[in-house]
Amino acid sequence: MDLAKLSAATQAALEFVRAGGPVMLVLCALSLLALTLVLFKLLQFARLRVGARAFIAPTLAACAAGRLDEARGALAPAPQPIAAVLAVAIDGLTHGGRTPQQLREEVLREAAAQQQRLNAHLRGLDAVVTLAPLLGLLGTVLGMIEAFRTLEQAGGQANPALLAGGIWEALLTTAAGLAIAIPAAAALHWLEAIIERARHDTEDALTRLFTMPVADAH
Repeated sequence: MDLAKLSAATQAALEFVRAGGPVMLVLCALSLLALTLVLFKLLQFARLRVGARAFIAPTLAACAAGRLDEARGALAPAPQPIAAVLAVAIDGLTHGGRTPQQLREEVLREAAAQQQRLNAHLRGLDAVVTLAPLLGLLGTVLGMIEAFRTLEQAGGQANPALLAGGIWEALLTTAAGLAIAIPAAAALHWLEAIIERARHDTEDALTRLFTMPVADAH
């Protein structure tokens, strides 16, 4: 019974795609692209442990106690973007030889690189959010043109049912475009919120690092 329902649902979906025409095929490709990008970013965030912040306080405590080498060593295996930025800052404090301005520039460069790493491929998801509704509208306009062209050719023998069928088929692409764009937009805003939180945590950790009193290194 379940297989029969699945087969019927698959057949209905294929019928909708056929009715929507070439634009519907493009929309299906966009939906697959959006799903792929979201899954990729989720896997990336999980691998980098973007939400993990428990290591920040012990690292800063070690720095405040003057154990800079210990703090940097603890950050070395950490995959988080925040850890990479803190490592650059602590390395500059540990080895010296840099002016405050030079150290600041190095830290800012690393922070920008990590931010770019987190933002990678979000432009593609943003493009899906923008293009899907527009393509859906284009498909509807083309479908309406075809429906009214058929009506014109039929002349006085026009069948209202035929016109209504052409209109609902044309509206399928608009519905599909919105159905793709809405969840894609929600996912995009969610991912951007995670990245923004990571950026804020990085700035907070750096501010605490550079403003705390540090004991003599040992």
